[in-house]
Amino acid sequence: MVLCFFGDGATNTGAFHEAANMAAIWKLPVIFVCENNLYAISVPIKKACALHTLADRSAGYGITGVTVDGNDVLAVRKASIEAIERARKGEGPTFLECQTYRWLGHFTADDGKYRPAEEVKSWREERDPIKNFAKVILDSKEVTQQELDRIHNEVKEEIEKALEFAQGGDPADVENMLRGVYFNATQ
Repeated sequence: MVLCFFGDGATNTGAFHEAANMAAIWKLPVIFVCENNLYAISVPIKKACALHTLADRSAGYGITGVTVDGNDVLAVRKASIEAIERARKGEGPTFLECQTYRWLGHFTADDGKYRPAEEVKSWREERDPIKNFAKVILDSKEVTQQELDRIHNEVKEEIEKALEFAQGGDPADVENMLRGVYFNATQ
């Protein structure tokens, strides 16, 4: 099966519609995961799409469409498992819309001034998926704060090592850069 990740703006492109249509016709095991962060670069989704949810687009292709709170780890997990099960049963593609928020600009030079400061602050303070999931598992008594701190430190160390490795390595070999990206039907 294939999980295809893209942002909300991509759902307004011909390539998205063509892919969804063909996947539906051929009942392909594809899960279209739309990370709807409410802005296609700087355009609010409400100015780019008349639908209430982007998952509503799936009805036009006869495929299952699901919208979840993309900041709720358990909701995303549940919806993903259901989509994977449908794909494995041969029931075709699923459009999984994960409603979330982009805290920073779309690219490094994007100052994000097209978004209200209160909106950004609200999402950061109230809808942080890591903090909210930590609260859920701490409340469940399945882990302690000390265990979470240990995991956090281990992950931070692993990221630092990976970054150091990447920065210390040789530049990519142009010949190998696209290996595994495109399928060569002649091989």
